[in-house]
Parts: sequence; structure tokens; C-alpha cells
Amino acid sequence: MARFAVQRVQSRKTQFPEISMYRPKFRLAAIVAFAGMATACTTMEADPVAATDRQAMVSPILTTAEAFDDQTYAQPQVARVTHVALDVALDFERQRVGGTATLDVLAEPGAKEIVLDTKMLDIQRVTDGSGNALAYTLGDADPQKGAPLSIELNGAERIVIAYDAPQDAAALQWLTPEQTAGGEHPYLFSQGQAILNRTWIPTQDSPGIRQTWEARITAPKPLDVVMSGVRQGEPEDLGNGRRAFRFVMDKPVPPYLIAIAAGDIDFRAIGPRSGVWAEPSVLDRAWREVNDTEAMIDSAEDLYGEYRWGRYDMIVLPPAFPYGGMENPVMTFLTPTFIAGDKSNNGLIAHELAHSWSGNLATYSSWRDGWLNEGVTSYFENRITEEVYGEQRAEQEYALSYASLVEGIEEVGADSPKTAMRTPDSISPFDTEGVAIYDKGTVFLRTVEDLVGRERFDEWLTQWFDNHAFEPVTSEMFLADMREKLVRGNAQLEQRLMLDEWVYGTGLPANALKPDPQTFSAVDNAVAAYAADGTLPTADTWGGWTAAEQRRFLERMPEERSDEQLAALDSRLGLSDAGNNEVLFLWLEAALRNQYDPAVPQAERFLSQVGRNKFVSPLFTALDESDWGKPIARRIYGDTRDSYHSYTRGRVDATLGIAAGD
Repeated sequence: MARFAVQRVQSRKTQFPEISMYRPKFRLAAIVAFAGMATACTTMEADPVAATDRQAMVSPILTTAEAFDDQTYAQPQVARVTHVALDVALDFERQRVGGTATLDVLAEPGAKEIVLDTKMLDIQRVTDGSGNALAYTLGDADPQKGAPLSIELNGAERIVIAYDAPQDAAALQWLTPEQTAGGEHPYLFSQGQAILNRTWIPTQDSPGIRQTWEARITAPKPLDVVMSGVRQGEPEDLGNGRRAFRFVMDKPVPPYLIAIAAGDIDFRAIGPRSGVWAEPSVLDRAWREVNDTEAMIDSAEDLYGEYRWGRYDMIVLPPAFPYGGMENPVMTFLTPTFIAGDKSNNGLIAHELAHSWSGNLATYSSWRDGWLNEGVTSYFENRITEEVYGEQRAEQEYALSYASLVEGIEEVGADSPKTAMRTPDSISPFDTEGVAIYDKGTVFLRTVEDLVGRERFDEWLTQWFDNHAFEPVTSEMFLADMREKLVRGNAQLEQRLMLDEWVYGTGLPANALKPDPQTFSAVDNAVAAYAADGTLPTADTWGGWTAAEQRRFLERMPEERSDEQLAALDSRLGLSDAGNNEVLFLWLEAALRNQYDPAVPQAERFLSQVGRNKFVSPLFTALDESDWGKPIARRIYGDTRDSYHSYTRGRVDATLGIAAGD
């Protein structure tokens, strides 16, 4: 991601020799037999593939203490979900999703029940595959985790749950026509990470319990539906103003990767296995921005092996989407705010693509190992950027990441548990620093690469993905594999790598690979000149800088600026007219922190048009820091709150001290 729910996400989207795995002997043959399905074709098929027509690939369950996920009620060692089949209707008038979820269950002999995760779901009935009623109980609800749904199995290997999702299901964002680019049709999108999919799908909602899935979705004409699975044939006209769409994901994925979007959207191909969806008025701009994607896929394969998901499509969502991107398999979700017209923000595309290996292929078993997804992916992203856009751009982006890490650690303190890559048990897995999940992981792997050599490191990382494809993993497994295949008993190398200090320690280890100091030398000299006597870069100089260089200048310039200085800055550099939202955001944040009245109308327009939390939360924070800004923040938020995704609303509510229902 998809910058998932971590504390500092807005400034950017959480040793043992043996691994115990739950692999029931009576199904082991199925696991082995279908291991080769990793490269199965995922192109559009003429007819839907039903669960009854095939055996599903079954991933292992990790049972070590380190793999334990405290954000689920599931007991997968006893009974687990292996496949989900959804048959649900999208009701845009009621803003609800409802229908049935059919779950294939793999249970230990004698298991009496299976426990699922739900949150505010209206459970209407539960039956086995033959229609016989099964007794169930819904436990007490936790504000974050929801409520456990315990179902008596009575020997059932398939259960059918009839249900409705609540109108305010946290995973779902319903948009009115007025909130879309076209203005004529409503829109729906989901965001499942971290633990939101339990608000619209009853299943075992844990990253360590991988599941294949399929879906039949009905929606009103003329809306199109896409999902993070492969569409099966053409939509079926139901004759009542509605159509049915079918999708299949035949590879086991963590449940948070089941995603849906529906709206007035069109498709345009990029290459033989890639394309982009977007609202018609956005499609041209979106396509021009992402048409390097096929080259990125090729580069990623050259680095770390075969792309195993068949297609790589993307959808550019309306601005309410709370993240930069979300790595849903075969259908990456993207914010429109990355579109700059010059591909300067395409590190986002590289990042979400890299998740096809790190995160989607090998996935953390617990949310405490967030860096295994995001840190490894951020490193991989940088390597793709280097291959496609050159060493200079990659080094600049690494330097920005390193600076973000240093700044983040300074803000909370080097001894804060929030700066550990593996989130310690003393804090919530969602109460950590984004820089520890993303940037620290990047710097860690760059440091390892530097110490062992790129060729050797790449060989190791390739085999890591290969050997753990479609499986859950832990930090302990990652480090054990490093020690076995990179360190190889070399005590001196072990000492130089400082592996445990990186993963479990706080702050920034002493061996961290610093970026080349010459990377931003011209920009840093310009910052120094500006700080010394107010000398600004010329308009031509500014226009010749890369987006990374412009960001570097704005991030490093003096924090306190007078109205006159801000006016001169905007006039010379044209910041109010910046086409890159990353640059525009930095300008608005600086202006609001300095209580600059002329920037307020632009900030208000920006906050009414953009729902990406990376931008929204910091701007409201900047306003809330002063008596000048507090009433402005309340006024703007009163007009914009309903347009934001639940995640963004939650962040801003906390910042402004607004209780639910206020």
C-alpha cells in the first residue's frame, strides 16, 4: 500500500531454526498437487470457474508465537477458511451490500466450531452446503476488532452465511454522483487493509489465513464493476436494470486484498498484460501517466523473478480514496492525486507493482511485521525506479526516504518503541511510525545490499520470494533465512549487518547506508542561501529541478516565514500553480503553519477535492496548531468530512478532538 493504518502514514499508506506450520495430513496432497498453480493463466475466461469445479490451493498456517495475530478472533489451528464465494448485491440507494458468503472450511478431526471475524454485520442465517441450519453465536463486540461469529460445524466442510453489511461499513466508501468526476452516476470502492473487510465480508480476516475466492456481484446499469480478481466473461444482463459480474482469484491471498470498485469507468490497455480503468473524463490523463507500467513489470521480473498474477491492471479512483495506492492483486487501486503530467510521482506505481512480490506473494502473518510488506516493497520500488527512470532519480528518492526516516525518529525519540521495524508487544500494531514500516525497511535492505553485494543480495531476495510464494511469513523467518543463506556463519559479517538491531531495535542503527551527499548538493546550497539572506532560486532554476529536488527544497527551507517571505516564495516559484500535488501540499502546509491568510482559499479548495490522508491529515494538523487556524479547520472540516473515507475521518476527528457523532 498502500500506506496502511500507522501513526505517521500521513507524512509519506506495521530467530528460530524451525517454523511450525499447520498442514493437516488429510489435505497435504492437495497442497502439494496444486503448488504449481502459481503460474496459472489469469486472463479473462469465457465461463466462471466455480469452487465446486476445482480444488483450491491451500496455504499453510504458521503457529509460532511470533506469527500470532492478535487482531483476529479466528482459531485457524482448529478450523480455517480456505475459500470464499460471494454472491452479493450493491444497493446504491441504501448504500448497503448484502447477499451470501459461502466458505470452504478445513478443520481438524473432531473440530466443533469455526470462528470468524465480523464487524456490525447483520447475520440472517447460517447453513451448511446442503441447506441445513447451523447454530451460531455472535460474541461481544470490540470497538476495533468487531465481534466473533462462532458457528457449529456439525461436520460441515462448507457453510453459507446470509447477511447484510451496515450502511456505514468502514471498508466501503459510497460516493454520490456529485462526488465523482462525471457527476452523473454514483460510485463505490472498498479499502480492506488493515482489518476493515470484516465490515462487509464474514470470514477469518487475518493476513496469515490466506484464502482463494470468487464473487458474483450484481449492480445497476450502466455501472461497471471491477475486483481484485479476474473477471469471468462478459457481465450478465439480468433484465431488471441490473447486471451480474463474476470474478475469480485462484491464488490464496490474505483477506484484506479482496477489493471492489463500481462506477462509471472505462478501460484502456497499456500492454499485453496491463491496463488502466478510470472515469471517462480522467482516463486519458491517467493512461498517459501510467503507460510505463509494462516496462516496470519487465524490470521487476528481471530483478526478482516471474510476475505470478497474470494481469496487472490499475484503477484510478475518485479523490476520496484515502491512500496513495493499494496493491490489490490484478487491480491496483490508485489515488488521482499522483497524476502530475510528467510521471514524477510514478514511484507510487513501482511501489504497488512491487507488492506483487513483497506483500501479496509473501505476506506477513501478523500486523506487527508490517515492514515485511512495506519496507521490502519500498526497497523493491527503488530498484524498479532505477531500472526504468535511471540512477539519479532512484538515488534522489532514496535520499528523501532517508531524510524522512531521520526526521521521524527525531520527532518521537530514538528510544521510542514506535521506531522499531517489528512492532513490539508493548504497543498496538497500528500505533507505530510509518517511517519504521516504510523508510527504515528501505534503508535496512539498502544497507544489507551494500555490505553483501548487489548480485548476491538479489539472488537471495529472489529465492525468498520463490520459496515463500503464497505463504505467510514472519520477521524471524526473514532473519533466519538471511543468516542461513547470506551470513553463512560468517561472524564478522553478522556483526557488520546488525540484523537484530535493525528489526527489533529502536532508532537508526549506526551502520545505516547514507545517501550520496552530492545527490541534492545544488538544492541544499540553494536552501542554505535562502536561509542566510532570502536568496531564492530563479524561476528557470526551479523549473529545471526534478520534483524530488523541489520537494527537498520545500522540506528543508526554514520553517518560520513571514507573510512577505511567503508571498515572494510563491511569486517566484509559482507554488500555488504547482501541477504536482506533492509539491502543492508542501507549500500549503508551510503556508498554514505560518498562518498565511492568502493560502486559505486554496487550501480549502484542495481539502474539498482531495481525500488522500497523506495530504488531508497534515493540513488539518497545521491549522489546528494555532488559535488562528482552529476555527478555519473546523469550518472547512464541517463542509468536507462526509466526503472523506472512514480512515481519513478517523484521523482528522482525532486531530480536531471531534467525537463520533459530533
